[in-house]
Amino acid sequence: MIAFPLVGAFVLLVFGRFTNRWGHLLGVAMSLASFVVAVLAFFELVGFGEEQRRRAVHLYEFIPGMVDMGLLIDPLSVSFALLITGVGSLIHIYSIGYMSHDEHRRRFFAYLNLFVAAMLLLVLADNYVGLFIGWEGVGLASYLLIGFWQFKPSAATAAKKAFVVNRVGDFGLLVGMFLIWTTFGTLAFGELKPITSENPTTLAIGLLLLLGACGKSAQLPLQSWLLDAMEGPTPVSALIHAATMVTAGVYLVVRSGAFFFPEGSGAALAVAIVGAATLLAGAIIGCAKDDIKKGLAGSTMSQIGYMMLGAGIGPAGYAFAIGHLITHGFFKADLFLGAGSVMHGMNDEVDMRKYGGLRKFMPITFATFFIGYLAIIGFPLLSGYFTKDGIIETAVHHQPILGWLAVLGAGITGFYMSRMVFMTFFGQKRWADDAHPHESPSVMTIPLMVLSLGALGLGAYLILSNRLLLFLAPAVGRPEELPAFHFTSTPGLATLALVAVGAAFAWMKYGRAEVPSVQPRGSFLTTFARRDLYGDALNESLFMRPGQWLTRLAVYFDNRGIDGIVNGLAAGIGGSSGRLRRIQTGFARTYALSILIGAALLTGALLLVGNI
Repeated sequence: MIAFPLVGAFVLLVFGRFTNRWGHLLGVAMSLASFVVAVLAFFELVGFGEEQRRRAVHLYEFIPGMVDMGLLIDPLSVSFALLITGVGSLIHIYSIGYMSHDEHRRRFFAYLNLFVAAMLLLVLADNYVGLFIGWEGVGLASYLLIGFWQFKPSAATAAKKAFVVNRVGDFGLLVGMFLIWTTFGTLAFGELKPITSENPTTLAIGLLLLLGACGKSAQLPLQSWLLDAMEGPTPVSALIHAATMVTAGVYLVVRSGAFFFPEGSGAALAVAIVGAATLLAGAIIGCAKDDIKKGLAGSTMSQIGYMMLGAGIGPAGYAFAIGHLITHGFFKADLFLGAGSVMHGMNDEVDMRKYGGLRKFMPITFATFFIGYLAIIGFPLLSGYFTKDGIIETAVHHQPILGWLAVLGAGITGFYMSRMVFMTFFGQKRWADDAHPHESPSVMTIPLMVLSLGALGLGAYLILSNRLLLFLAPAVGRPEELPAFHFTSTPGLATLALVAVGAAFAWMKYGRAEVPSVQPRGSFLTTFARRDLYGDALNESLFMRPGQWLTRLAVYFDNRGIDGIVNGLAAGIGGSSGRLRRIQTGFARTYALSILIGAALLTGALLLVGNI
């Protein structure tokens, strides 16, 4: 699984322009080959009994006495592998059409392959060291892809911002690994046993791992890079948001369940709180974005927040969290690639205020996008209805306050996603005269159709009869009482009601009423959301400016303190030497007189000492 895309990236990067004509085909073939291996591994795994569904693949001794390099094939890792390679391959195919006119398309596919390989290593490694190598590989690939159009200053800046913010989370993960090694003497997942009671060390480990997860999954307070990352090509946005990077944090929390679920764990509560706060923040941001990709990016923040909330509940919420991660991979890739299809037909325009009425000109894009929209708002019987509502119901049962905040977030989701659909596909046309909207080629629309099928029915298959929960149990544990999905639960009905209210309000404001082509000034709350809840301003005030002052202080201390001591010592010796040099006159009589005086002083001193 890992070798195929890694070899593809190697060939495309090393052989360069000689692969320009067929490089994109090689990239797609390598991703598809990896998907085939993942499918074969899945069927081989389900052929074993439940107790045997943790298969270790030893590769070699990596760090003697500390950790071996190996892979772990279990229900959790193979579920991620299927999502990464399956959805990733569809994004590769879509990219053939989307990047057809880019002169650096071959390099783009090399980076896509590298991204898939790094993410596969992250989820398949059997220890934290292997996971961390894949973790950093994902960070590198995201930097290369977000800044792929480096001739745009905004893209280059966004790539650097994503890289730097993620290093903050990576620092937390790395220190957490140090603590795990010093406390338990191992970094292998299979050798870490569940902790029966939380102590300051295990709490610190859990919080440090959560910090790492917040960086990769764009959760508060390390979310500021995600919306800027939309400067990359749209397939990159789909890959980051649906199949790879932002799902890594959820994987880390679930895989590290031993540190989050001793009795009364504070780390687990912190995961749930961060998830609930982020799902609300992302939804609020999505309400005020006119850039279609940034609106979807806010949505990703919110949906990953739901997954983190589910993961923070424990084994009772794991299946819903991972189920929502899988279904979200399909409908969010569908939505992002649908947005890319709209941009493809609108001269790369991203402002929804300059769309309107596009459903008549892009029927396939509209139909698939609309299915993704219904899935993400939790329309009954579609994928998101089973997975997201399952998280909400479980959260209300275990953490009532956070659960009802998730219900509120679902209502806001109904508003901002309906706003996006109405502004883009309904109403009167608002595009420029030189725009000629048209349907995308089949190489782009066929992946949209396949993804929309997953958005339609995958959730019901995974959640009903607890199929996913029972499948994941050997890897993540089984709750004492199997959860059941209730179609008429109070939280579920309240969620549907709020979603309907949000959609209706969006229709009144953006579907029935005329949408201005220029963004209105808006209220303070609107400005608050447009500026990403002032996350950048907060980071600048708390970290950047104090960091600049600290840097200036360090430079001043280095120049005036450290260098001052060294330079002062040198100047003192030089000045003293210059003055002492004057006693060297070159006259023998002067030297004889000096010897006489010195001898007299020495004799006097000896006589004085002798008398004493």
